[in-house]
Order: sequence, then structure tokens, then C-alpha cells
Amino acid sequence: MSDALIPPSFLFRLAVPCYRYEGSWTKSGVKLTEKHVITSFDAELNLGPRFAELRLGWNEEGIYVHLRTTDKKQSPWCRDTRLDDSDGLSLMIDTRNTQTIHRAGRFCHRFIMLPQGSGRLLDQPTITLTEIQRAKEQPKPASDKDLMIKSEKRIDGYILQAFIRAEAITGFDPDEHPRLGFSYAIVDRELGWQTFSLDPSFPITHDPSLWGTLVLQ
Repeated sequence: MSDALIPPSFLFRLAVPCYRYEGSWTKSGVKLTEKHVITSFDAELNLGPRFAELRLGWNEEGIYVHLRTTDKKQSPWCRDTRLDDSDGLSLMIDTRNTQTIHRAGRFCHRFIMLPQGSGRLLDQPTITLTEIQRAKEQPKPASDKDLMIKSEKRIDGYILQAFIRAEAITGFDPDEHPRLGFSYAIVDRELGWQTFSLDPSFPITHDPSLWGTLVLQ
């Protein structure tokens, strides 16, 4: 991380393209390509950690996620009863791209995805739409049938794949609103936080004014 008092990424209103995915969710997950990679401006501009590759795609059915972590020597620590303390991915989405407010509204979402931590042996993945702190209003609840996830252990990390159906994303309308407020945080007790633009010293999980923009291509 940079020693600058104000991180360079804080000075810009950041936007990235999210390319359409022509496939659909299957038992084997999704097949997103290199064009679907979402960068980390915190790593590029602020010299923050980079230990994972995040790919996102979209179509009218919803949003597709592929995450690959590397450089790990320890197993991820995950508990579905302690989502904020667990290793995994937080995906923040605002379907109205309202970047002038500090408190989230009903179009703002925080999806948390864990590679394990559920089930009797705590070896099953978890995906959930969780409440955003200090939000003025929460989005509609997401049904379990609208949130799909699978994970795979690797010797140096894990692969996590997920599908968030449009029905789980309040206000999702790519034709009318192709620009989404967006941020992400890949949390790892061993390696730190890899984020979209700012490190966790900023309230990136619940302040939409700190999010960038995801442009649906």
C-alpha cells in the first residue's frame, strides 16, 4: 500500500467495463474469459495486495462471478455465522449508480461469497445478500433459489464461481440502467484485502460514495 496520506485512487471517479456473457449457469459453473477480468485499482495505483483474479459477466438473467485466489499457504477461514470475519468476496452493487450519497438506499446491495464455512463439516460454500450498515433502506430480500455458488480447493488457493439472478438484484435493468455503482473486496486473513479501489481503512462496504462504476457492455 502507498504511504501517501490520500491514496491516488481516491482522486479519481473510476469505471470499468463488464462484458456480456452469452452462456448461462450450469453445474460446472461459468466460463468467463480474460476480457471479463476486473482490475484492482488499489493494487495498480496504491500498491495494495494482489493475490486474486476476479472475472464478472452479465446478461439479462443476472451477474456471473469467477474468482481465483493464489499464493495461499493456509486454508481460508470461513464461517457462515461470521460473514464479516470470514475469508471471501464482498461484491457491492448499486443499480442506480448514485455516488453522491454516503448511506446506502434500496438499490444498493452487498453480496458476500465464501468458498467454505457452511454445512456440517464447514466445507460448503456460501452466498448471501447481507444488510449494509447504516443503510437508509435495504433492497428486497434475495431467495436462495436466485443465488448460486460453487467452489473448488486448489493447492495455492481456491476457485469460487457464483451466479446472482436478476430477481435478487433490486432495480436490475441493463437496458435502462447500464451503469452500476460497484466495488469489491476479496478478504483473506493470510494475504490481506484486495479491493477495487480503496483499502479497508475506508468504509468501502457501506458507503456508496466510495464505489466506482461498472459499465455493462
